[in-house]
Parts: sequence; C-alpha cells; structure tokens
Amino acid sequence: MKQIFVLILLLPAFAMAQKNGFTIKGKLTGLADKSGVYLTNPDKEGDTLARAISRKQDFILKGNLPESKLYNISFSPSGKKGLLFIDNDKMELSGNIDEIQQIKLTGSPAHSSFQAFQQRFDPFFRRYSQLSETANKTGVNDSLMTVYKSLVQELGMAADTFATEHKDENIAPFMWATLMQVVDDMVRVERSFEGMAPKVQSSFYGKFLADRIADSKIGRIGAPALDFIQADTAGNQVALSSFKGKYVLVDFWASWCGPCRQENPNVVSAYERFRAKNFTVLGVSLDNNRARWIKAIADDRLNWTHLSDLKYWQNEVAVKYKIQSIPQNLLLDPNGIIIAKNLRGEQLHEKLCELLGCE
Repeated sequence: MKQIFVLILLLPAFAMAQKNGFTIKGKLTGLADKSGVYLTNPDKEGDTLARAISRKQDFILKGNLPESKLYNISFSPSGKKGLLFIDNDKMELSGNIDEIQQIKLTGSPAHSSFQAFQQRFDPFFRRYSQLSETANKTGVNDSLMTVYKSLVQELGMAADTFATEHKDENIAPFMWATLMQVVDDMVRVERSFEGMAPKVQSSFYGKFLADRIADSKIGRIGAPALDFIQADTAGNQVALSSFKGKYVLVDFWASWCGPCRQENPNVVSAYERFRAKNFTVLGVSLDNNRARWIKAIADDRLNWTHLSDLKYWQNEVAVKYKIQSIPQNLLLDPNGIIIAKNLRGEQLHEKLCELLGCE
C-alpha cells in the first residue's frame, strides 16, 4: 500500500519528465549525407540548442527548450535555413531541402498555430510590400495614403480577431510583436494583451509585449508627464514639476538638428503669441557642445528656459522619454498631463487657440 502511495506522489513529476525536452526526427529529400543540422535561438546570437549530423537524409535533434517560441533550423554546408515555432514536444520534419520554406513539421501544436498566423497574415504582408514598392517608385500621394490607411485598419481588425481566437497560445503575443509597428495603436495592443491567458502574458513574447506596452505609456496622450530635473544654461537645476500651473510645450531639439532649427521660428511665434495666456516652452537639448547650444539659442531667439546635460542621444531626459528622433514635443496642461504631442506649424497655433483662445 505504501509503495502505491509513493507511486501516486511521483506521477505528476513523471508526467513532467515526459514533457521535458524535445525530439525532432527529420527526413529531408536532397539533404547531403553527413550534413550539419543546428537548432538555434534567433534572439540570442550563437545560442545553439541542439545539433546533429545527418545520416543520408535522416537526422535526429534532441534538447531542451527554455520557451515555446520561434527558432531557426539550419543546414551545413548547404546554408539552408527554416523557421520552427516549437515547444518541448516529439516532432517529425519532412520535405525537400531545396524547398525549405515548405517543409512540414508534425507533432507541434505551437508550429501549427504559427502556420495559422502565416496563412492569416501573409496576404496583408504581400499587400503592404506592394504598397511600399509603389511608394518608392511614385512617391506618397493622397490616394496611396488612403489605400495604406485602409490596409492598416483591416490589419488591426484581423489582429484583434486572431488574438482572441488564440488567447491561450504564445502565437498571440508573437503576432502583436510582429504587427504592432504597422498597426501603431498601443491602446489596442494593450486591450488585446489583457485578454490573453496569464501563462501567455508571462511567456517570452508576452514579456516582450508587456515591456513595449509599458514603454508606450511614457509620453502617451492622457498620461501624466514623467518629472525630471536638469541643468539650465546657467547651471541651475530645474524641475519640470516647477512649471505646474502653466501650459508647457516640452520641446526636444538640438543645435545640430536641421528640422529642429527650421521649426524654431514657428515655436518662437507661438511663444510670443500665447506667453501672456499661461503658456511657456521648456527646451530640452540633445546637444553635446555647450558653445554651439548657447549660440543656437541666441541665434534663433529662443527666449525660454533651456535644459541639457550635453550627453547627445544619451541625454537623460530623452532616454527617460524614449526619444529616438528629433524634433519632438509634448504639450502639458497645468496639471502636468500630456494633452498633445508633436505639434508642428499651424497645428501648434490651432491647438493653443483651442485651449487659450485667439484674439
């Protein structure tokens, strides 16, 4: 009786042990005898998870995968490479080495979901590619932008549906990791992410998506601006929070940035027009040369507070706000809430007129 009880206790561990590790039995037509076969992690360069030497057209890969995700399978000396979305399962790979993109993998639910992703979204990718080619040849015009916006709208709706259908699978966050730069709607991505199973949210692609969602909230319209302190032109430490009570345009720029200097007269015009109406500008410069920074402020008549740590792209405020290109700006209300961003030309004046009134 005691032995049966011990065996029952061991059953869960035994079941987990059966799941530990993967096996891929491969048979590929055209694969040269004694070819090298490698399974590698595309997200970690040089991370080879399994390797084998083929015997004629057959090989066996064995190992243990840390995550259910996309991996590379490659063959030497042919240089052929394929993609496998796999977990620790027993699988079989078949096909032709010369048609590597059509190889068939059985025994992997994760790869079946990856194939469903490809079938659903490859038509969108082809249309997107065709639009890009047309834009490169003819330039971007109104009709092309209309078609592009329609494609993005369709893509977003298809992504919402696919994520709901696969909310319990790691392919759902993988899909958004692939599409989110085109759809460019992090509110939508976050809403979709919240509907995924907890185990999916904590997966490799789930964690990646969670990080991108967190980053997107920095500088998002409707979010509180992150406070910061930096030195002004006289070396005094100035905090963003010291401007509360005013409408503030936080302007990221630099003396070496041509588009920034071209936009500066418009910012000066807005400053002069609205500064008596509870509005000001706070410049944050990505300069690395103090003399050039000071000269540009004087030359462009930027008569507001300017901050910089002269660390170029590593400016601590720019890093905090994930600034990767300039010019950029954020418009804050008197409570420090971001109410608009990247206002240029007449858009800046129109927004300030809307908020503060125009005579």
